[in-house]
Amino acid sequence: MRVALMLLLLMAVAALPGSFFPQTPQDPSAVANYHDEHPALAPWLERLGFFDVFGSPWFAAIYLLLFTSLIGCILPRVAVHWRALRSQPPRVPRTFRRFPVRAERHLAEAPDAVERKVLAALKGRYRAAVTDDGITAERGYLRETGNIVFHLSLVGVLLAMAAGQLYSYRGQALVVEGDAFANSVVDYDSFEPGTFFDPGDLEPFTFTLEDFTSAFTLDAQARDFAAHVSVTEPDGAVREETIKVNHPMNAGGANVYLSGNGYAPELTVRDGAGEVAFAGPVPFLPEDGVYTSRGVVKVPDVSGDQEQLGLTGAFLPTAVVEPDGSGAYSIHPQPEAPLMVLTLWAGDLGLDEGVPQNVYVLDSDDMRQVYEEAPDGSPGSAEGGQSPVTIFLAPGETVELPEGLGSVTFESLPRFAALDLRYDPSLPYLLTFAVTAMIGLFGSLFVPRRRLWVRLTQADGGTDLAAAALARGDDPGLSRDLDRVLQAVGAEEHNGSTDGAPRAAAAGTTAATRPRPGPGRTEE
Repeated sequence: MRVALMLLLLMAVAALPGSFFPQTPQDPSAVANYHDEHPALAPWLERLGFFDVFGSPWFAAIYLLLFTSLIGCILPRVAVHWRALRSQPPRVPRTFRRFPVRAERHLAEAPDAVERKVLAALKGRYRAAVTDDGITAERGYLRETGNIVFHLSLVGVLLAMAAGQLYSYRGQALVVEGDAFANSVVDYDSFEPGTFFDPGDLEPFTFTLEDFTSAFTLDAQARDFAAHVSVTEPDGAVREETIKVNHPMNAGGANVYLSGNGYAPELTVRDGAGEVAFAGPVPFLPEDGVYTSRGVVKVPDVSGDQEQLGLTGAFLPTAVVEPDGSGAYSIHPQPEAPLMVLTLWAGDLGLDEGVPQNVYVLDSDDMRQVYEEAPDGSPGSAEGGQSPVTIFLAPGETVELPEGLGSVTFESLPRFAALDLRYDPSLPYLLTFAVTAMIGLFGSLFVPRRRLWVRLTQADGGTDLAAAALARGDDPGLSRDLDRVLQAVGAEEHNGSTDGAPRAAAAGTTAATRPRPGPGRTEE
């Protein structure tokens, strides 16, 4: 147990770097920034695993040792408890005087009759046995059973979590209204399989995002988000589902969570020859509470020798434009007055080099920002009367691009849903072990551990009864339990009469009920 406590403390200390340093699985961009800001220190931290603390070998060694120590604590206790369950309750002590809870009385009935009543009172509550010295009884085995169940459940939780990491998968997908998603690796924006999970085992279900709805208050507070989808199961069955925040959909054994949403303006870009070079929705990612959204449009498929195009900027759901035209901003997340504000780039997008690119970032190393003639004194005008091209585009509008580069049209405004798909076969087992751990913990905390002894002696045509009870730790119900057993055997006889209900003696007092004086014995 001491080793287990030391390992728990060591694990807590070892987890601290995970709070101080950015972690690659959660925020790889923050790790990259840390490398840029600390070029001398970051490589050493990388070697030591401080950017992936919970996946590092040294952290794994600690929790494996803790796991081993936990099993080493449980197995001997199981063996001891099993022997205790099969053994007889402890023998009757020679004297009851040292016990704080005890009682004595004289009964008119014969010892055999009293013994039957005592055993009947103990039945179902105590494990009792009759010995030559008297009746011995014990209860509270569920306390240790609960303790063992609790620790075994912790082992089960650890095993289930390990299996979940090995056989689960997690993926993210961004789906635009009207588009379908198929549960295959190519349709995921990111996909993280467990160590032993084969992507070929993905259940072949599909779903289509039919509609996405949202509700906001006048002060732009979110009220509700709902993604309405139609799901097609592998057997061809079709059903309608609604995915809401904290209300996932289940398909193919995976839970589909709604993790985000936004707008995906549908654009058509024509090149200088009038040919369609790009057409389709472009997701713009919201960055504040009024859904000011940033996005990039990459147009590589231009005809002839024309330069490739890139459009970057913001989408504003409810736009307000500055009177001098110098800028615009959004005042509400609902699309009451949608507007796109874009800048234009021309050159080489770098897509032909075979290096993966972030679809939300424009690589402008081999591109130039397109300028146009600016009126004198206009905001943002550069030396020589040039200013960057700024395109204001509302739904249904078409804007001609300068330098004969073509045109861009804002066709419509669908929405998108960012979905998180998680498959984890260990979840039912985690729930089961968590419930059994709670049940075991309650048993170990609240089930009393008690021992009770009764000695019967034939005397004066009746029976002298002496009883005592003992608890492990504080037990305010111990005295009441002894009273209950004594009440079951009947009231004490006093010269042919009986008195009321007996009481167990409290600590430091004489017996609550005393045997009658006999020959050679005087009453104190």
